[in-house]
Amino acid sequence: MSEDTTKTVWQVSGGPSNRSYIDLLLKHGVALIGPGAIGPWHSDRKDELYEGHFVRHFATEVHVGDIVLLRHGMSAVVAVGLVASDYAYLPQFDDVNGWDLQHARRVRWFKLPHPHDFCAPVFGASPPRLSRVTNSNVVDYARRFINSPPHDWQSATLPSLPPAELLMDDVPPYLMHLVGQVRDLSGLYWDKKNFGDPPTEDETICHFLIPLLGSLGWPPEYVAVKWRDIDVCLFSRLPRLPEHCAFVIEAKRFGEGIEGALGQAKGYLEKLGVVRDIVVTDGIRYRLYQGDRDFEPVAYANLAYLKQSALALFERLRRQ
Repeated sequence: MSEDTTKTVWQVSGGPSNRSYIDLLLKHGVALIGPGAIGPWHSDRKDELYEGHFVRHFATEVHVGDIVLLRHGMSAVVAVGLVASDYAYLPQFDDVNGWDLQHARRVRWFKLPHPHDFCAPVFGASPPRLSRVTNSNVVDYARRFINSPPHDWQSATLPSLPPAELLMDDVPPYLMHLVGQVRDLSGLYWDKKNFGDPPTEDETICHFLIPLLGSLGWPPEYVAVKWRDIDVCLFSRLPRLPEHCAFVIEAKRFGEGIEGALGQAKGYLEKLGVVRDIVVTDGIRYRLYQGDRDFEPVAYANLAYLKQSALALFERLRRQ
């Protein structure tokens, strides 16, 4: 096959290491960027609404057939893809590890067996969420890749998209006060000018996690804070012994990213010598991993964007 030198090469971020959404992009055959909460891109909307020009470029300058590299960090590529659709606004990606990434392109991805590391910051010292690739070595790599076998992935059927899920209209009474507080405060926490440094880990435990556990029926004597180095441990009964541990909860400070906290929580369970479900949280987002299913993520809730599916997490966490 003769090499096609007309395809533009782009890079798109797969998120930072502690909040990566690479697997989601590959699973659903999409490239996503934000911010999307403001709504779909329109030519009459200014770039400032979207925190810069990235969404406009994504919507107007990326074309079907262009090459896109799924970037990890400043120098590595984990997948190579071909753009397979025009710009679309997909509301089902309004909460991707806490980000609103509704601006989308369908992409046929080829996941590399191992990340390809260029061993230099070829995408820039601070790579943006999306950019045209100009480094000649990277462009050459991308074009040679798509012109090398196998080629079947380039015309494969695109995977299905997840269904869109609307925000919950009727918040359960036991959550109403907490959800209202989150909606009042979550935006303020991002406003460094008017708020200052974001809340600490201990603040998220105090202001959000402990009230949530109380609303789910956990009395204080069954809730241990900083017990054996664990942020929060819930007990099925007294006395507070490892074998009576019901859940381990690992908390992170607001905005730090909860997805990277699983390993730390698993380490606590290993020291206790038990297998239990784990919850990781920043006070607003909660993800539950089921211990007896090799810590598979099975439930998720975001108090700032509460959806019907979030009730599954609260029901599992409710004291029985």
